[in-house]
Amino acid sequence: MSRIEVLKTYKIYIGGSFPRTESGRYYPLIVNKKTVANMCLSSVKDFRNAVVAARNAQGGWAHKTAYNRNQILYRIAEVLEGRKAQFVEELELQGISKAKAQQEVDLSIDRLIYYAGWCDKYTQLFSSVNPVSGSFFNFSVPEPTGVVAVFAPQQSSLLGLVTQIASIIAGGNTCVVLASEQLALCTVTFAEVLATSDVPGGVVNILTGNQTELLTQFAAHKDVNAILYCGAASEMIAKIQDLAIENLKRVVLREDGDYFGDKHESPYLIFDFQETKTTWHPIEVIAGAGAGY
Repeated sequence: MSRIEVLKTYKIYIGGSFPRTESGRYYPLIVNKKTVANMCLSSVKDFRNAVVAARNAQGGWAHKTAYNRNQILYRIAEVLEGRKAQFVEELELQGISKAKAQQEVDLSIDRLIYYAGWCDKYTQLFSSVNPVSGSFFNFSVPEPTGVVAVFAPQQSSLLGLVTQIASIIAGGNTCVVLASEQLALCTVTFAEVLATSDVPGGVVNILTGNQTELLTQFAAHKDVNAILYCGAASEMIAKIQDLAIENLKRVVLREDGDYFGDKHESPYLIFDFQETKTTWHPIEVIAGAGAGY
């Protein structure tokens, strides 16, 4: 008698834990007409729980020192490095050649280190002392936007996902990510990497499921400050932009394509999710009597 294979049913990742979906639903992950795993079909309640976890974590994450965030992103890269073989195998299982899978995992590790290096540098790049006339200084500095809802790239299981998450959390934001529906295997495994690194629970939350089903909640939730959509579906983009008006959400659109290029390594991807805060500080008037040379 042939043995029936027991397929793993992957859980979602919320607040540093791995709960089952509140809905109790799942969908089969099919590669080359073969079911390789079962994925949770996340519900609106799962998304709301993830937003609560992200909001609770956001203040603490934003107020960590930039050096500490740097250390934590580097630690994610270290843990990913230790599980390279597993990720290469999973990428191959999803239809990628072994050589390209190894290249994607290596670059994912390097990209985490790249954004780790920017944690304590992007503020110098984007802040300024503004020229004003009067007895005060005027400073402009970038600060985190807050909670970011992310529609992850549908065509990239690992590298695209890592690029989006790293550029968001390097700047002190937290996020709720909806994984690629058909390439979710590496995404849920990456959640295990996050859970065993030093990332505080709630900073990154990962759901699996259907984009269309969760679109309205992602775009309309009042406690989400920004939304990132990776793709080019005009109907989805129009609906996201329309619903985001409700609480003036920032909408960032990025391509869903080749993530191997250098254009995906840029401090401006961090700045996409920063707000500029301007502060006035009074100072003593030097030579107020009009002394001159």
